[in-house]
Amino acid sequence: MTLKKKALHMLLALVLTFFIISGSVIGTLAFRPLYYHDIGALDIERLSGMTEAEIRENYDALISYNMRWEKGMLEFPTLPQSREGQIHFAEVKDIFDLFKYLALGTFFAGALGVLLLGRKREFCFLKYTSVLSVALPAVVGAFVAVNWDSAFVLFHRIAFDNDYWLFDPATDPVITMLPDAFFLHCALLILGGILLGSLVCAAAYKFYGQKEEILG
Repeated sequence: MTLKKKALHMLLALVLTFFIISGSVIGTLAFRPLYYHDIGALDIERLSGMTEAEIRENYDALISYNMRWEKGMLEFPTLPQSREGQIHFAEVKDIFDLFKYLALGTFFAGALGVLLLGRKREFCFLKYTSVLSVALPAVVGAFVAVNWDSAFVLFHRIAFDNDYWLFDPATDPVITMLPDAFFLHCALLILGGILLGSLVCAAAYKFYGQKEEILG
């Protein structure tokens, strides 16, 4: 393989890796059953002092707000919010919007690249993608395993230029229904989605790569 062709495969692998990452993030955001399970598993009714029905209603409002494309401020059905709390959730939505745009852009760019190289029966990009995408779960997963609390705080300090994420339960009771353990479960689900994408690419390369070698 020439250097130019290898660079092309690496570029496509990078695009597909970003698709796998962004898709895993948005998929986890949209996967409400995880939180529904955690309501009971993490005893969120007791922590928040709310009924399961009220918890679900407010959580659904939060997810719907982050999934939609329109801008604006979040409004909970039954919970009060501080101005700082509204600003924080608007900033969170901006981050998720970036992931949504990234997922869409890399999907179409990746699909075009796969189509073009697939027609030429060149599949090394699948091997590169499987390696690149598994490297992230390995590094981040190790950090999370060593100290989840530090990883959680570090993420917020990097992602936000203020301390509005430090909620006061008296003014923003939503924090009582979002325990740290739930965010840990989200992180694990994201890492699991990325690992699954890596395994799919590895399996596809094993299948199509063997055909590529047979066909010369």
